[in-house]
Amino acid sequence: MDVLEAIKTRRSFGLVKDEAVPEADIERILEAGTWAPNHHRTEPWRFFVMTGEGRKQLGDVLLKITRNNGETDSKKLEKVQEKPFRAPAIIAVAVEPSDNPKAIDVEEYGAVYACIQNMLLAAHSLGLAGVWRTGKPTYDPLMKQFFGLSEKGEVLGFLYLGYPLASPPEGKRKPFMPVTKWIK
Repeated sequence: MDVLEAIKTRRSFGLVKDEAVPEADIERILEAGTWAPNHHRTEPWRFFVMTGEGRKQLGDVLLKITRNNGETDSKKLEKVQEKPFRAPAIIAVAVEPSDNPKAIDVEEYGAVYACIQNMLLAAHSLGLAGVWRTGKPTYDPLMKQFFGLSEKGEVLGFLYLGYPLASPPEGKRKPFMPVTKWIK
């Protein structure tokens, strides 16, 4: 698949089969992430792969965060705990900013965001559907603690991956010209 075609045809699509994603494909996706540009070669990304019953631990953390935020409705709590089972594979992607004095935190975050895009494109090229999920619980201190991140570390999202149940919808974007200024 040509890279421009991959960029234009990749969609966030969460309707996936309950079919395991081969570990070799997950490894290819992780490797693609590590080829993202990063200043001073700090490689600030960290990956946490959850499959099978490993997803239950994420559900337990989400449940605890939701309870700590005041939710008491048992049906809502059960739904939150089941969220990680929407896809057979989840990769949590985090940033651990370098202590290199030349490194700038916003650039470290940018490198990991580029890493995530590489991973989504790699998943697409392998025939997988993927969704990059975030939200308030992603940035909760309990999530950071669960993944063993430092004080400066931060979870930047969860990639939910699986084989699509249907074809994703066509994409639409506004033209680039209204938001582009040529300086010559």
